[in-house]
Amino acid sequence: MKRLSGALALAALVWAVPSVALAQNGQVQGFGGLTFGDVTSSTTFGGGIAAPLSENFHVIAEGGRMTDVVPSVVGTIVDFTPIDFGVSAWYGEAGIRVLAPARSAVRPYAEATAGFARLHPNFHGTPGDSIINTALGFMDRTEPLLGVGGGVILQGGPMFVDLGYRYKKILAEDSLQSFITGGDFHVNQVRFGVGFRF
Repeated sequence: MKRLSGALALAALVWAVPSVALAQNGQVQGFGGLTFGDVTSSTTFGGGIAAPLSENFHVIAEGGRMTDVVPSVVGTIVDFTPIDFGVSAWYGEAGIRVLAPARSAVRPYAEATAGFARLHPNFHGTPGDSIINTALGFMDRTEPLLGVGGGVILQGGPMFVDLGYRYKKILAEDSLQSFITGGDFHVNQVRFGVGFRF
């Protein structure tokens, strides 16, 4: 019982440590969210890490998946057919985040990133799905990705919650997928993340 009480007291102490004292720590988080706007509404998920250069500047790296980045107009047309067509994207990126001073539990931030996205078209709804998807596999492409965003971190002790928005542009104008979009992919995201400092 003493060990349990000691562990609970230690956990309460760690949670109560002022956020300023932890401002220089690295961070790791997982997130989920929704894409919207110029692309079909779908889910996104992933994870990221942050390493501080100073109290207000962090180097960040992130990886994740966007379930469908097909333009919303194409998605609406497909909805009226018996087929299901989409383009998913696994991505990785890195960049810089600028945070407000750690004077309270609420820290607004802005960030800019660059990286790459692996685009993968997929097709369902006919007896020949496997043959069509095998052929579509030859259209997989890795394309440059640029991103900007912002949000707010709500912090308390070692744990934090990240509420944010991201805009990502996949530079796919010269890829085979561009026949769908007529150019680049433009993705808006809202997301909710949970993480901890270490």
